[in-house]
Amino acid sequence: MRQPEIETEAKQSVELREVPILPVRDMVLFPHAVLPLTIGRESSIALIQSLGEEKIIAVTAQRDPHTDAPQPSELHEIGTLALVHKVIRMPNQTLFIFVEGLERIRIRNYTHTTPFLKGWVEELPETEMGSRVDEAALQRNIVSLFQQLVAVSPGLSDELQTIILNIEEPGRLADFAAGSLGFLTTPQRQELLETLHIGERLDLVSSHIKRELELHDLRTRIQSQVQDQLSQEQKEFYLREQLKVIQKELGDGEEGPREVEELKKKIAEAKMPEEVEKEARKELKRFSGMSPTAPEHAIIRTYLDCMVSLPWNRSSKQQINISRAQEILDEDHYDLEKVKERILEYLSVLQLKPGMKGPILCFVGPPGVGKTSLGKSIARALGRKFIRLSLGGVHDEAEIRGHRRTYIGAMPGQILQGIRRAGSNNPVFMLDEVDKIGRDFRGDPSSALLEALDPEQNSTFRDNYLDVPFDLSKVLFITTANVLDPIPDALRDRMEMLELPGYTEEEKIQIAVRHVIPRQAEEHGIRLEENIRFTEAALRDLIRNYTREAGLRDMERNIAALCRKQARRIAEGGEKLMVVDPDGIRRHLGAPKTPPESEVAERTKRPGVAVGLAWTPTGGDILFIEASQMAGKKQLIMTGHLGQVMQESMQAALTWVRSHSEQWHLGPDYFDKREVHLHVPAGAIPKDGPSAGVTMATALVSMLTGRRIRQKLAMTGEITLSGMVLPVGGIKEKVLAAKRVGILELILPFQNTVNVEEDIKKEQLEGLTLHYVKTVEEAISLALEPPKPQAPATTSSMPFLVRVN
Repeated sequence: MRQPEIETEAKQSVELREVPILPVRDMVLFPHAVLPLTIGRESSIALIQSLGEEKIIAVTAQRDPHTDAPQPSELHEIGTLALVHKVIRMPNQTLFIFVEGLERIRIRNYTHTTPFLKGWVEELPETEMGSRVDEAALQRNIVSLFQQLVAVSPGLSDELQTIILNIEEPGRLADFAAGSLGFLTTPQRQELLETLHIGERLDLVSSHIKRELELHDLRTRIQSQVQDQLSQEQKEFYLREQLKVIQKELGDGEEGPREVEELKKKIAEAKMPEEVEKEARKELKRFSGMSPTAPEHAIIRTYLDCMVSLPWNRSSKQQINISRAQEILDEDHYDLEKVKERILEYLSVLQLKPGMKGPILCFVGPPGVGKTSLGKSIARALGRKFIRLSLGGVHDEAEIRGHRRTYIGAMPGQILQGIRRAGSNNPVFMLDEVDKIGRDFRGDPSSALLEALDPEQNSTFRDNYLDVPFDLSKVLFITTANVLDPIPDALRDRMEMLELPGYTEEEKIQIAVRHVIPRQAEEHGIRLEENIRFTEAALRDLIRNYTREAGLRDMERNIAALCRKQARRIAEGGEKLMVVDPDGIRRHLGAPKTPPESEVAERTKRPGVAVGLAWTPTGGDILFIEASQMAGKKQLIMTGHLGQVMQESMQAALTWVRSHSEQWHLGPDYFDKREVHLHVPAGAIPKDGPSAGVTMATALVSMLTGRRIRQKLAMTGEITLSGMVLPVGGIKEKVLAAKRVGILELILPFQNTVNVEEDIKKEQLEGLTLHYVKTVEEAISLALEPPKPQAPATTSSMPFLVRVN
């Protein structure tokens, strides 16, 4: 900056002066304060050495204390005008100076940057407070707080209390207090230096002192608590040592050695594998040399107790008798021939090769078909212990593999805990609801099961808690699931799937007579035949109209309700025998809970309504497909809470029907002026899948031709745009569901013939007529009623009605 310009500006505003500027690190100089400084930079040494007699400099703080050669932009604009009192040259060529703050200044401009900084500065006047009363109150508050802080802070001299009492000017009081507070950071000090309003500066200083006093109180309280805790621990240690001496004098001081000897004996009796026994003895050695008060004493004791309680070499003694096993399975469960056959095959191989690895079986089927109870029967037939672990809702991998011992309260996983409870290393272990395992941030339990359910790996299963291998190859693992889709592919690949489909009406009657009714009568304290008797007609009515399900749970609940009714009547002194017939069912259970069989005939009276077959996790079911048309723009409306795949099937069905419009005697522009609506009732229930494609195409043709679909006929099958009918899954469940609701005829894909022959017994097909088709045309020709003779055309005919010649 040129001198004439400076002089002009000074005249117009405030007086400026040019002084050397000394940058400092991590410190702020306040007015009226004396500060010792060590000068080591070459530029700063040159600045001090260039001073004449006046020795006036500007001191300002660096924004970044790590900068060795700060530029003007790296310095704070507000600083302090200072007087250098004394300069001492040190042996290491540095300078030690004492500077006294004079006034606050603002650096307006820098005139030199070499060999040191120099610039024009202006003094900053303080802003006085408006109220003398407020000013006096703030001063007294700061003096009081400062005296309290000096009293509790060993680092502050007691002389400061006397000094602050003799300061009368409020601004100087705030600066003195701020300069004396060693806990303030450089940014906080710079903020106080830049605060020109005296009242605001006093408030800032007051808040800093209050915060420091609160922190000091908190530290004091924490230290007191810690000291009390240490004193209590020392007292307990002293008392324990005295107790040891007393026990020793009384002859009771051998508890520790006895405990170690007892554990050593249990380790020897457990007959652990060599590697496991070596680890157990290593932990026992640590345990024997550890004080009972040590934190790890209880952890190691729990670990050793777990090790010695596991059945490393204990197996259930089993006398394999194939005929006896078959009797037990037949006694507990009706039908289920495939599952029984697989269990008897396993027993036969086990008899020939006792050391074989256990298979991993997975029972798949709807709820209530007896998956869990079948596992208990298998254990009884094998003469083994039975363990059940429900995996529904399990999210934590540690539930399967355990926690590491570093965690407080760590325990083995549920697999080893179940085997420990069983007391043998070859139980029947049922993992229930394996399709309902969860997954979240705590891990993936299904992945943790991969090792346990792999016959090639589970002989060296390693739990996180034990951290030693345990042989699971002798365990017969059985898993259950309602559906297979949620099970990961890797886990599914390790299991042998055995399907347990729903029961037919005849099978349910047999199960009710053989198992359910006797069990419920016994549980309710009544005698069968003497107090309650069920007719076959009553059971059929109960199954058809009250319990339309794949399993048996609803049927058992209703039978239990009838037993309770008779138990109450006997308790009240009524008749001793109740014969349950269809009228008694309605009298005690109310109106039927399921739609009657006539519903299918009622809903298919009009053209455009077809009956399809669906698979659900609870078994098979039927569904209705309704088609309608109306005048409008070319559009397909799809309703009924449909999934993406089912919507695509509707579009494919309509495309196939439109591509064969000439076959149905429709004009080429017939669909251009009409809207087609496809609806699947029960709109609150989600529906998806391609197996209703042939049903949709049939419903559309029925609607367009005005020909009704034959009553008590249902169908299933996926279709292609070329008119092929592709195979679908769940055939047995669908066939049984159709029979339950009174369907007499079924149209199935030709490629599903093998499923019907293998999975469904002949007696289950009694009363059903099955039609196997390869194309949509075959299905439509079988499903639609013959065309009726058409009346002569009239002028009042609707424009979208079609005559069929």
